[in-house]
Amino acid sequence: MTKTGMEAGVMDWRAASDHVRVFLKDVVVDLSVGLHPWERHPERPTRLIVNVEMFASLPMAEGAFINYDHVRQKIQGWAGREHVELLETLAEEVIGTCFELPLVEACRVRVEKPQVFNEASGAGVELFRKRSPQ
Repeated sequence: MTKTGMEAGVMDWRAASDHVRVFLKDVVVDLSVGLHPWERHPERPTRLIVNVEMFASLPMAEGAFINYDHVRQKIQGWAGREHVELLETLAEEVIGTCFELPLVEACRVRVEKPQVFNEASGAGVELFRKRSPQ
């Protein structure tokens, strides 16, 4: 079995340059999400697992760092929100939050439903974005 995405790390991002990878692993949050009728019951939220990787070029200025707590707070803030149909919507929100941090040049976000199907350990979406040039 080959590793992909988060599991393999990111050897493909700016491989020719030094960079730092800051990550949040397996952040858990429950919310109403999905397209299926059985996913539309706010009293039975879906458990999500969110993984985030943020990349910045090295060297960074002395004392500079990427504040992953800013991103964690965004994800935790999803609890109790109104129903969301697509995991892509949530992933794009996290990407936007990552790019609020000026040092982040690229990010990868994975949003997974670990208990959505009996025959699968999970289903979800993973997006990778580079910051748009200014």
